[in-house]
Amino acid sequence: MKQINVGIIGTGWCGGIRAQTCATNPLVKSLHLAETRPERLAEVAKATGAQTATADYQQILHNDSIDAVMISATPEVLHFPMARDALSSGKHVFLEKPIAIELHEADELISIARKNKLKFTIGYSQRFNPKFAYVKQCATDGTLGKPVSALVSRHIGRNLGKKITGRTKLSPAAMEATHDLDFILWCLEPAKPVRVYSQVNYGAMREASGADVPDTQYITVTMDSGVSFVICAGWSLPPAYPNFSMTWIEFVGTEGALVIDDTHRDTMLTTMKTGIVHPMSTMPGEFVEHTYAGPMAAETIHFIEAVACDRPVLVTAEQARQVMEVYLAADISAERNEPVNLPLPESRPLAAAGVAR
Repeated sequence: MKQINVGIIGTGWCGGIRAQTCATNPLVKSLHLAETRPERLAEVAKATGAQTATADYQQILHNDSIDAVMISATPEVLHFPMARDALSSGKHVFLEKPIAIELHEADELISIARKNKLKFTIGYSQRFNPKFAYVKQCATDGTLGKPVSALVSRHIGRNLGKKITGRTKLSPAAMEATHDLDFILWCLEPAKPVRVYSQVNYGAMREASGADVPDTQYITVTMDSGVSFVICAGWSLPPAYPNFSMTWIEFVGTEGALVIDDTHRDTMLTTMKTGIVHPMSTMPGEFVEHTYAGPMAAETIHFIEAVACDRPVLVTAEQARQVMEVYLAADISAERNEPVNLPLPESRPLAAAGVAR
């Protein structure tokens, strides 16, 4: 175990949470920030006592004293070049999802990380949600018997949906369902996905933005074990608590079934000013006085400990690549209105060569 020096690239919503979590962790010796918005950079640097703060992320990568980098930058097209440069500079990397835009980019990142023997993980924070972890436990310890089917329905508010679609052309499958694809594929390991069918549904988002943005996307995935599951992801709920998120999970096995209500209806605040809202209902979570409500702080600490204590990361880059291939197949399926078989054509040479996916 050793103390480490950590760099944060991008200090927006998620990056700010990660910076604050790092700032109070005894395993973090020094914190270094990169952010293109001067006012936000100054705000987070002051709140965290960062040792350095810069608008140029390359300064973090060229700082040989920094051991690990957490990349929380947007838009998502920046993920690949930033992660490539960070891994090439010999730094362990935590990268917010998605791992990349193209499969060949993900393959290159995985190759660099392997070559340089670096920790490389992707931000699938829902694995650190205790309710989700309980599903994983029951799905794999025999409590539910042999898996038969699963369903996850996730919806967020349209204000956040507009923000996401305003910075990227990625679909609900890539930006919302991706968390749940990762989660269910994780629960069903070592089974592999072999077929994907998807449909998108239009409504409020297209009318409000004037762009070809769906409200929801349904994805059916068939595994080589015979198990199938359905993911529904949407981002057009009426405005509610800031960044509100609600999730419903059903996991069915031969010996039992598990239902998880993560819709955040258990906490209700009603005031004359705002009416009824559901606090602590964001996917990442939020700081509440002396504690943190949500999975992102635990996920951040996990990465710090993986580097400082030389432990394996929970989310591997290979797993994130598999998720990426499934949501790309979902988008192809929705466009063609037909099922898509896996692996995708660009992955078949990789599979034939026996490379881990």
